[in-house]
Amino acid sequence: MRPPLDSNISLADFQDFYWLKTELIAFCKSHKMPTQGSKIALSNRIAHFLQFGEIQNIEKQKISSKFDWANAVLTPDTVLTDSYKNGVNTRDFFRKHIGAHFHFNVPFMAWIKENYGKTLQDAIIAWQSLKQAQNQQTEKTDIAPQFEFNQYVRDFLADNPSKTKKDAIACWNIKKLQRGSKKYQKTDLQA
Repeated sequence: MRPPLDSNISLADFQDFYWLKTELIAFCKSHKMPTQGSKIALSNRIAHFLQFGEIQNIEKQKISSKFDWANAVLTPDTVLTDSYKNGVNTRDFFRKHIGAHFHFNVPFMAWIKENYGKTLQDAIIAWQSLKQAQNQQTEKTDIAPQFEFNQYVRDFLADNPSKTKKDAIACWNIKKLQRGSKKYQKTDLQA
């Protein structure tokens, strides 16, 4: 049985169970810890707190630009700044210049983060290049470790071609409440 995520949980129990990002954020808020960052960063922050009883000192990234990505009129000549934010305004810009099929994805977000000082026109070209490379790729892309659900579903369906995503989700919903690894195993079908 999965224990509640509160200050009484042991480090071992915390690390043995699956937690939603919303649960991790709620824990951080209730203990006056920073709530920004990836699921892995939040988990590491909580693990440190549970192990040492102290809040880990997190250096905030200094943002020097005051550019308002949510409201500014964007053009292909707009320069990417360290205050860049994905949102309705940037999505609308990219859809206008790339097409309705545009969507944000991890490689594109990484490209933006590494290319402050370039223009949105450069970003358009980068997105198209990344998309073309993705379309030509014959191997499946790696799934980042924080996306345990996605990896589980992929592995489940690869091992059980006659099963559906609904079947995978049903097994995942049982697996995520259990102690230990959240990786798919053949025995998950017996649960």
